[in-house]
Amino acid sequence: MNQEFIDSLKKVKETLIPPIHPAGWPFIVGFAFATIILSWIWEPLGIIAFVVTVWCFYFFRDPARVTPDREGLIVSPACGHVSHITEKVTLPVELDQAQNKKNDYTRVSIFLNVFDVHVNRFPIAGKVIQKEYKEGAFVNAAFDKASEENERAAILFETDYKDKKHEMAVVQIAGWVARRILCDADKGSEYKAGERFGIIRFGSRTDVYLPKGVNPMVSVGQRMIEGETVLADFASKEKTRIGNIR
Repeated sequence: MNQEFIDSLKKVKETLIPPIHPAGWPFIVGFAFATIILSWIWEPLGIIAFVVTVWCFYFFRDPARVTPDREGLIVSPACGHVSHITEKVTLPVELDQAQNKKNDYTRVSIFLNVFDVHVNRFPIAGKVIQKEYKEGAFVNAAFDKASEENERAAILFETDYKDKKHEMAVVQIAGWVARRILCDADKGSEYKAGERFGIIRFGSRTDVYLPKGVNPMVSVGQRMIEGETVLADFASKEKTRIGNIR
Protein backbone atom coordinates (compact mmCIF):
# COMPACT_ATOMS: atom_id res chain seq x y z
CA MET A 1 0.00 0.00 0.00
CA ASN A 2 1.29 3.46 -0.86
CA GLN A 3 1.61 6.20 1.73
CA GLU A 4 -1.26 8.26 0.26
CA PHE A 5 -3.69 5.35 0.72
CA ILE A 6 -2.47 4.77 4.29
CA ASP A 7 -2.93 8.47 5.11
CA SER A 8 -6.47 8.32 3.68
CA LEU A 9 -7.29 5.34 5.91
CA LYS A 10 -5.98 7.25 8.94
CA LYS A 11 -8.21 10.21 8.12
CA VAL A 12 -11.24 7.93 7.77
CA LYS A 13 -10.41 6.32 11.12
CA GLU A 14 -10.03 9.72 12.82
CA THR A 15 -13.40 10.80 11.40
CA LEU A 16 -15.31 7.66 12.37
CA ILE A 17 -13.46 6.92 15.62
CA PRO A 18 -12.33 10.22 17.19
CA PRO A 19 -10.20 10.34 20.37
CA ILE A 20 -12.16 9.97 23.61
CA HIS A 21 -11.79 12.28 26.60
CA PRO A 22 -10.41 10.35 29.62
CA ALA A 23 -13.45 11.37 31.71
CA GLY A 24 -15.67 9.33 29.40
CA TRP A 25 -14.08 5.91 29.73
CA PRO A 26 -15.70 4.96 33.08
CA PHE A 27 -19.13 5.67 31.56
CA ILE A 28 -18.38 3.85 28.31
CA VAL A 29 -17.06 0.77 30.12
CA GLY A 30 -19.99 0.86 32.56
CA PHE A 31 -22.60 1.03 29.81
CA ALA A 32 -20.81 -1.68 27.82
CA PHE A 33 -20.87 -3.97 30.87
CA ALA A 34 -24.55 -3.19 31.41
CA THR A 35 -25.20 -4.07 27.76
CA ILE A 36 -23.74 -7.55 28.26
CA ILE A 37 -25.73 -8.15 31.45
CA LEU A 38 -29.02 -6.85 30.01
CA SER A 39 -28.56 -8.91 26.83
CA TRP A 40 -28.48 -12.04 28.98
CA ILE A 41 -31.63 -10.96 30.80
CA TRP A 42 -33.67 -9.84 27.77
CA GLU A 43 -32.35 -9.11 24.28
CA PRO A 44 -34.40 -5.90 23.64
CA LEU A 45 -32.91 -4.39 26.82
CA GLY A 46 -29.47 -5.27 25.52
CA ILE A 47 -30.17 -3.48 22.24
CA ILE A 48 -31.28 -0.34 24.10
CA ALA A 49 -28.19 -0.47 26.31
CA PHE A 50 -25.99 -0.92 23.23
CA VAL A 51 -27.48 2.21 21.64
CA VAL A 52 -26.82 4.14 24.86
CA THR A 53 -23.22 2.85 24.91
CA VAL A 54 -22.65 4.03 21.34
CA TRP A 55 -24.15 7.42 22.20
CA CYS A 56 -21.91 7.68 25.29
CA PHE A 57 -18.87 6.93 23.13
CA TYR A 58 -20.00 9.66 20.74
CA PHE A 59 -20.71 12.13 23.55
CA PHE A 60 -17.20 11.96 25.02
CA ARG A 61 -15.40 12.38 21.69
CA ASP A 62 -12.51 14.82 21.74
CA PRO A 63 -11.54 15.58 18.13
CA ALA A 64 -8.47 17.58 17.20
CA ARG A 65 -9.13 21.19 16.23
CA VAL A 66 -7.19 23.72 14.15
CA THR A 67 -6.95 26.93 16.21
CA PRO A 68 -6.28 30.21 14.35
CA ASP A 69 -2.95 31.50 15.62
CA ARG A 70 -2.78 35.29 15.67
CA GLU A 71 -2.48 37.77 18.54
CA GLY A 72 -5.85 39.17 19.60
CA LEU A 73 -8.09 36.42 18.23
CA ILE A 74 -10.63 34.95 20.67
CA VAL A 75 -11.97 31.52 19.72
CA SER A 76 -15.05 29.73 20.95
CA PRO A 77 -14.42 27.72 24.15
CA ALA A 78 -17.31 25.37 23.39
CA CYS A 79 -19.16 23.51 20.66
CA GLY A 80 -22.80 24.50 20.30
CA HIS A 81 -24.86 27.48 19.24
CA VAL A 82 -24.86 31.06 20.51
CA SER A 83 -27.99 31.33 22.66
CA HIS A 84 -27.52 34.86 24.03
CA ILE A 85 -25.32 37.92 23.62
CA THR A 86 -25.74 40.28 26.56
CA GLU A 87 -24.00 43.66 26.70
CA LYS A 88 -23.01 45.73 29.74
CA VAL A 89 -22.91 42.95 32.32
CA THR A 90 -20.73 42.35 35.36
CA LEU A 91 -18.61 39.30 35.97
CA PRO A 92 -20.15 36.46 38.02
CA VAL A 93 -20.44 37.45 41.68
CA GLU A 94 -17.95 34.79 42.79
CA LEU A 95 -15.18 36.49 40.83
CA ASP A 96 -14.66 39.12 43.48
CA GLN A 97 -12.33 41.51 41.66
CA ALA A 98 -12.98 45.25 41.95
CA GLN A 99 -13.99 45.52 38.30
CA ASN A 100 -16.72 42.99 38.96
CA LYS A 101 -18.85 45.99 39.92
CA LYS A 102 -18.48 47.56 36.49
CA ASN A 103 -20.91 46.82 33.66
CA ASP A 104 -18.01 46.67 31.22
CA TYR A 105 -18.36 43.16 29.83
CA THR A 106 -20.23 41.55 26.97
CA ARG A 107 -21.35 38.01 27.71
CA VAL A 108 -21.56 35.49 24.88
CA SER A 109 -23.46 32.36 25.93
CA ILE A 110 -22.98 29.08 24.05
CA PHE A 111 -25.54 26.32 24.60
CA LEU A 112 -24.39 22.72 24.24
CA ASN A 113 -26.94 20.00 23.55
CA VAL A 114 -26.27 16.33 24.26
CA PHE A 115 -24.92 15.76 20.75
CA ASP A 116 -22.26 18.51 20.86
CA VAL A 117 -18.62 17.99 21.82
CA HIS A 118 -18.46 18.85 25.53
CA VAL A 119 -14.73 19.43 25.88
CA ASN A 120 -13.95 23.08 26.72
CA ARG A 121 -10.97 24.95 25.29
CA PHE A 122 -9.29 28.20 26.30
CA PRO A 123 -10.54 31.10 24.17
CA ILE A 124 -7.23 33.02 24.05
CA ALA A 125 -3.75 32.69 25.49
CA GLY A 126 -3.80 33.76 29.12
CA LYS A 127 -2.94 33.16 32.77
CA VAL A 128 -5.58 32.10 35.30
CA ILE A 129 -5.76 34.56 38.21
CA GLN A 130 -8.88 33.21 39.92
CA LYS A 131 -10.99 30.07 39.83
CA GLU A 132 -14.23 29.58 41.74
CA TYR A 133 -16.86 26.84 41.93
CA LYS A 134 -20.36 27.91 42.88
CA GLU A 135 -23.16 25.53 43.77
CA GLY A 136 -26.57 26.37 42.39
CA ALA A 137 -29.66 25.24 40.54
CA PHE A 138 -29.94 23.03 37.45
CA VAL A 139 -32.46 24.93 35.33
CA ASN A 140 -32.37 24.51 31.55
CA ALA A 141 -29.02 25.94 30.42
CA ALA A 142 -30.72 27.50 27.38
CA PHE A 143 -32.42 30.03 29.68
CA ASP A 144 -30.66 33.36 30.18
CA LYS A 145 -31.06 33.11 33.97
CA ALA A 146 -28.79 30.03 34.00
CA SER A 147 -25.79 32.40 34.01
CA GLU A 148 -26.72 33.61 37.52
CA GLU A 149 -28.66 30.69 39.03
CA ASN A 150 -27.00 27.46 37.87
CA GLU A 151 -24.08 25.54 39.33
CA ARG A 152 -20.89 26.65 37.62
CA ALA A 153 -17.11 26.88 37.52
CA ALA A 154 -15.81 30.37 36.77
CA ILE A 155 -12.31 31.28 35.62
CA LEU A 156 -10.90 34.79 35.58
CA PHE A 157 -7.77 35.16 33.49
CA GLU A 158 -5.40 37.76 32.11
CA THR A 159 -4.41 38.03 28.47
CA ASP A 160 -1.90 40.34 26.80
CA TYR A 161 -2.64 42.36 23.70
CA LYS A 162 -0.20 44.97 22.41
CA ASP A 163 1.69 44.95 25.73
CA LYS A 164 -1.46 45.68 27.72
CA LYS A 165 -3.17 43.26 30.09
CA HIS A 166 -6.90 42.59 29.76
CA GLU A 167 -9.08 40.56 32.09
CA MET A 168 -11.61 38.09 30.72
CA ALA A 169 -13.68 35.25 32.13
CA VAL A 170 -15.00 31.92 30.94
CA VAL A 171 -17.70 30.06 32.88
CA GLN A 172 -18.74 26.41 32.63
CA ILE A 173 -22.43 26.11 33.55
CA ALA A 174 -24.31 22.94 34.43
CA GLY A 175 -27.76 22.34 32.93
CA TRP A 176 -30.76 20.26 33.96
CA VAL A 177 -29.11 17.17 32.43
CA ALA A 178 -25.48 18.04 33.16
CA ARG A 179 -24.63 17.54 36.83
CA ARG A 180 -20.86 17.39 36.71
CA ILE A 181 -18.31 20.01 35.71
CA LEU A 182 -14.66 19.08 35.34
CA CYS A 183 -12.31 22.08 35.29
CA ASP A 184 -8.56 21.41 35.14
CA ALA A 185 -7.55 25.09 35.19
CA ASP A 186 -6.02 26.31 38.45
CA LYS A 187 -4.81 29.69 39.64
CA GLY A 188 -1.46 30.43 38.05
CA SER A 189 -1.99 28.03 35.12
CA GLU A 190 -1.10 29.39 31.70
CA TYR A 191 -2.90 28.31 28.54
CA LYS A 192 -2.55 28.81 24.82
CA ALA A 193 -5.61 29.55 22.71
CA GLY A 194 -7.45 26.33 21.94
CA GLU A 195 -5.91 24.24 24.73
CA ARG A 196 -8.29 21.95 26.63
CA PHE A 197 -9.16 22.94 30.19
CA GLY A 198 -12.22 20.87 31.09
CA ILE A 199 -15.42 19.09 30.15
CA ILE A 200 -19.09 19.28 31.20
CA ARG A 201 -21.39 16.25 31.40
CA PHE A 202 -24.13 15.96 29.73
CA GLY A 203 -25.75 19.10 28.21
CA SER A 204 -24.75 22.52 29.40
CA ARG A 205 -23.61 26.03 28.63
CA THR A 206 -20.37 28.01 28.45
CA ASP A 207 -20.22 31.78 28.87
CA VAL A 208 -17.40 34.05 27.71
CA TYR A 209 -17.03 37.55 29.15
CA LEU A 210 -15.44 39.91 26.63
CA PRO A 211 -13.76 43.08 27.95
CA LYS A 212 -14.96 46.58 27.10
CA GLY A 213 -14.35 47.54 23.49
CA VAL A 214 -14.19 43.96 22.19
CA ASN A 215 -17.38 43.12 20.30
CA PRO A 216 -18.55 39.62 19.33
CA MET A 217 -17.99 38.62 15.71
CA VAL A 218 -20.76 36.02 15.94
CA SER A 219 -24.56 36.17 15.97
CA VAL A 220 -27.26 34.59 18.12
CA GLY A 221 -28.10 31.17 16.67
CA GLN A 222 -24.71 30.72 15.00
CA ARG A 223 -23.00 27.34 15.35
CA MET A 224 -19.66 27.26 17.16
CA ILE A 225 -16.77 24.81 16.95
CA GLU A 226 -14.66 24.76 20.09
CA GLY A 227 -11.10 25.93 19.53
CA GLU A 228 -11.77 26.91 15.90
CA THR A 229 -14.58 29.43 15.41
CA VAL A 230 -13.37 33.02 15.87
CA LEU A 231 -15.69 34.56 18.44
CA ALA A 232 -14.10 38.02 18.73
CA ASP A 233 -10.97 39.95 17.79
CA PHE A 234 -9.15 42.61 19.82
CA ALA A 235 -8.04 44.19 16.53
CA SER A 236 -11.57 44.48 15.12
CA LYS A 237 -13.58 47.70 15.41
CA GLU A 238 -16.82 46.41 13.90
CA LYS A 239 -20.04 46.43 15.91
CA THR A 240 -21.78 43.31 17.18
CA ARG A 241 -22.96 41.29 14.19
CA ILE A 242 -26.57 40.56 13.34
CA GLY A 243 -27.23 37.24 11.62
CA ASN A 244 -29.99 36.16 9.25
CA ILE A 245 -31.33 32.64 8.79
CA ARG A 246 -31.28 31.62 5.14
